[in-house]
Amino acid sequence: MNRKNWTSEKIFTRLLNNKTQKTFWENVRELRKRPNEEVYNQAFKLADSESEKEKIIGIYVLAQLGFDPRFQQNKTVDLYFKLLENEKSPKVISAVLSSISHNNESLNENQISKLIEYKTHKFTDVRFELTLAISGLENENAIKTLIELSNDKDSDIRNWATFGIGNRLETDTEDIRNALWNRINDSDFETKSEAIVGLANRMDKRIKEVIISELKNGDYGTLLFEAILKLNDKDFLPYLIENLKIAKKDNDVIKNGWVLALKETIKELKNNERTTPYKIYA
Repeated sequence: MNRKNWTSEKIFTRLLNNKTQKTFWENVRELRKRPNEEVYNQAFKLADSESEKEKIIGIYVLAQLGFDPRFQQNKTVDLYFKLLENEKSPKVISAVLSSISHNNESLNENQISKLIEYKTHKFTDVRFELTLAISGLENENAIKTLIELSNDKDSDIRNWATFGIGNRLETDTEDIRNALWNRINDSDFETKSEAIVGLANRMDKRIKEVIISELKNGDYGTLLFEAILKLNDKDFLPYLIENLKIAKKDNDVIKNGWVLALKETIKELKNNERTTPYKIYA
């Protein structure tokens, strides 16, 4: 029988007895499609229990129960912060922070302050989920914390923190630009690319030579193309065209697979008229 035809009670029972992560998330996703009192009350009860397993199930079901708006979102967020008051389990804390990331539109200053207490937590998963929880918040303390996390020893945390300050914020400050520049030579390619996009989003003209250098080295990707189109500078065309020639001849499947993306970037750049000049930023 298809999961969507199961009763909510049956799905909760399956969750409590799940043996694999795949069926766990399939069951969670099905319950999230049922924003009603029955599911909410059962998930809330589990989240507020003493069992780590039950807490995690309830927390994740409530996280995306219904959409626009979430079902009883304010009550859910209040529960999450109540759980954080005394919770010691890294798994539960991570689940709460992950779930807050889907419900962080109206966090107040006290709630944000509580979240950033986890910025130096010894468990990587906790710091990672914190990065997601505060990402996109136009809040001074949240931004400051994301900047700190963009220097984390874990590459996934650096990557998402850099994305958070570079792509998800409208705010443009010297501290943000400096944080992005600090990631330009990151050992993780995606983190470096997020930094380039973040600076291109702010029309920082200094990033132009970095992008040209990446193209000369054949170090391109979706994010670099995004930055190029954001800057809308036709000086990139010769380097893109040269990379296209190389990619067409390359027997490497990955390199050859970039042919279409290079073609599309070249086409769009040729057709675009620059309407936004670079900002002068020294």
